Amino acid sequence: MRRMFRSFKQRALEPEVMDDFTDGGHELREALGQIRRLNRIFAAPGPVLYGVRKLWKDAGKPRRFTILDIGSGSGDVNKALLRWAEEEGLELSIILSDITEEACEEARLLYRGEPRIRVRRSDVFDLPEASADIITASQFLHHFPEEELPKVVGHMLAASRLGVVISDLHRHWMPWLAVSVMVRLISANRFVKTDGPLSVAKGFRGRDWRKLRAALEAEAAAGAGTGTEIDTGTSMGAETKDFVYSWRPMFRYAAVIRRKNSRTNPVE
Repeated sequence: MRRMFRSFKQRALEPEVMDDFTDGGHELREALGQIRRLNRIFAAPGPVLYGVRKLWKDAGKPRRFTILDIGSGSGDVNKALLRWAEEEGLELSIILSDITEEACEEARLLYRGEPRIRVRRSDVFDLPEASADIITASQFLHHFPEEELPKVVGHMLAASRLGVVISDLHRHWMPWLAVSVMVRLISANRFVKTDGPLSVAKGFRGRDWRKLRAALEAEAAAGAGTGTEIDTGTSMGAETKDFVYSWRPMFRYAAVIRRKNSRTNPVE
C-alpha cells in the first residue's frame, strides 16, 4: 500500500483509451451507459450541483439562467440540476457539449423529449465568448496535461458570464481501489476497465488546484483589461474569494471560479 500511495503523488501521464477520438462506435456508447451507472454509485452529480448553487447564489439567485456542460458525455449528471431547478421554480436551460458524436447521440437519447436540454457537438477551444451563464465540466479536466490546464479553464471562463464549476476526481489510492473493484464487477468494456482506474490516477489533489489558481492569477494579471479576469481576492488559501475548491463526496473535488464583477451584473 505504501508503494501504491507514492504512485499517486503525481498525476498519471498516459492517455485514456477514450482520448483517441478515432476509436469509438458501439463500444464507446456502451461505455457511456456504464459510466452513467458508475456516476450514480459514486454520487457524481453532487459536486456539480454544489458549485452551480454557489454561483447562482452569488449572482443574486436569478430566476432564469443557462448552463453549458463541456465534455458532457451523455450528460447524466445534469438530471440533478433539472430536479433542483424545478424545486426552486427556476427557468433553467442546459447545453450539453461533447467532441464525440457517440456522446452526443447518447445525450440526445437520454434527454429525448426534454425541452430544457440541447445537445451540441463542439470542442472546448471553439466555445464562443459568453456562451452561457455557467460553464460546467464534470470529470473532464483530468483528460488534459498540467501545462494545458490554464488554457482550458481560460477558455471556459471566457465562455461564461458568471463563472465555471469543475468537478473532478481525487487522486488517491482509496478511490482508485474502489473504482478498480467496481468496474470489474459491472463491466467487461475495454474503455471502462482501462479508463476508470486511470481517470483517478490522472485526477487532482489540493496542490494541483493551488497551482492552477496561481497560473490563472498570473494570466489574469498579464491580460488585465481583456474582460476574462477573475477577481482573486487577497488570500492564497483554499477559501480565496473567487477561486474556491473543496473535497466533496464521493472522492471528488469541486472547484468554483467566479468571473470578475459577476455579482454586480446578475442574469435576470
